[in-house]
Amino acid sequence: MARSPDFHHRASGGGGGGRTNLASCLLATAFLLLLLVAATVALFILFRPRDPEIRVSAFQLPGFAAANGTLRFTFNQYAAVRNPNRAAFSHYDSTLQLVYAGNQVGFMFIPAGQIAGGRTQHMAASFPVDALPLAAVAALPPGAAGAVEVDSRMSVKGRVRVLRFFTHHVQATAGCRVGISAADGSVLGFRC
Repeated sequence: MARSPDFHHRASGGGGGGRTNLASCLLATAFLLLLLVAATVALFILFRPRDPEIRVSAFQLPGFAAANGTLRFTFNQYAAVRNPNRAAFSHYDSTLQLVYAGNQVGFMFIPAGQIAGGRTQHMAASFPVDALPLAAVAALPPGAAGAVEVDSRMSVKGRVRVLRFFTHHVQATAGCRVGISAADGSVLGFRC
């Protein structure tokens, strides 16, 4: 029996089907990579870690006493620390120091804690200053006689954990110059 010329015999495995599958796999992989990049960018924009914000609201000097060219008082500072992140901010290794004429005259560690996302925590810090020498009062400009200026430096350090997997270290600092009356210890003003 003779074969009809209309029929052609093809070997299996040869042809264009393999190229189509490879192109489909490459297209799917490219789509998944694009989707992953878009999700990462969206998460970075929504959950981008930002440094906390410190607003100092008041200072007080209770227990003020002046004798023999030195001042003694308790230094109280009131501040609000705002966490602008969506995730909680865990703070640790935070400090408050008081500097007068370039020398540290008071220091304290701020206790560790946590501030929920988008929340503000009010902090009060207090420590004694046993002897603040008044040697630099004479160097103050005219009209400021009897006034002493000290610098308050607050530093809040910690971390924000994004999506429970990524940890980012953040930090905020606030420096304020505080004018104090050397006569009665009243706070004449401050600027941060």
